Amino acid sequence: MKPESPVDLTEAATTFAALGSEQRLHVLRTLVRAGPEGLAIGDLGERSGITGSTLTHHMKLLAAAGLVTQVKDGRRIICIAAAFERMQVMSEFLLKECCADSEDGTGHDHG
Repeated sequence: MKPESPVDLTEAATTFAALGSEQRLHVLRTLVRAGPEGLAIGDLGERSGITGSTLTHHMKLLAAAGLVTQVKDGRRIICIAAAFERMQVMSEFLLKECCADSEDGTGHDHG
C-alpha cells in the first residue's frame, strides 16, 4: 500500500519521537496485540499497567503521530492501533533511498 503523499521530515520526526518512550511502546504493543477492535481506555490501562493522566498523555502523543485512533462508543473511548499502516509508511520513508549513495547501490564495500 503506497502512502497518498510523501512523508516529510517533520512528520517522520513526530512519529519516531512518539515511539521514543518505553511506556508508549508498551501501550502501542498492547493495542497491536488487541487487534483491530481495540480496547476501551480502562481495559488498556489495566492491560498495560499505565493509567490516569499518564495514559492520557501517552495516548495524545501516539494519536498525534497517527499511531493510534480513539473512537467514542457511547460513554466509552475505544483505542485502536493504527500502527500497521503507519509503520509501513514510516518503514518506506526510511528505506526508500536505501544504499542510494553507495558506489554500487548495495551499500556493501568491495574494497
